[in-house]
This record gives sequence, structure tokens and C-alpha cells, in this order.
Amino acid sequence: MTDRLRVNPILCDGHGLCAELFPERVALDDWGYPIIDDRPISSKDERHARRAVDACPTLALARVSAQALGRSAE
Repeated sequence: MTDRLRVNPILCDGHGLCAELFPERVALDDWGYPIIDDRPISSKDERHARRAVDACPTLALARVSAQALGRSAE
């Protein structure tokens, strides 16, 4: 899997659900906004990533493919 998590800082309101659901890859800064681990999502983490993306109330969190990011597959 070469997808990565991305957050749209304009849409994000800092609810923190992403960090609650996927703490292995999402941390929160001092104001409650997510800091995303940029590594590709592994197959074992795919379910957790999908849950975090689906739970975002403002739709600010997304899974983005390496192709969409302009990177070669890793």
C-alpha cells in the first residue's frame, strides 16, 4: 500500500478523533490539531486509517495515493 494520510488544515477544526482512532500515526499539537506521520500506510494499518478518515467530522483527513502526491510507488 502506498497511500498516505493527509490533513487539510483549512477544513480541520481540531476535534482530535483521528488521533483517538489512529494514535500510531496521528499525534496532536498543543492546540489539538493533527500532526500526521508521512510514512505510507501499511496493510496492517489500513483498517485503522480508513476508520480515522471516515470519522473526521469536517472531512479534513484523507488517504492520498503516491501517484496523486507525485511520488513513485515505494
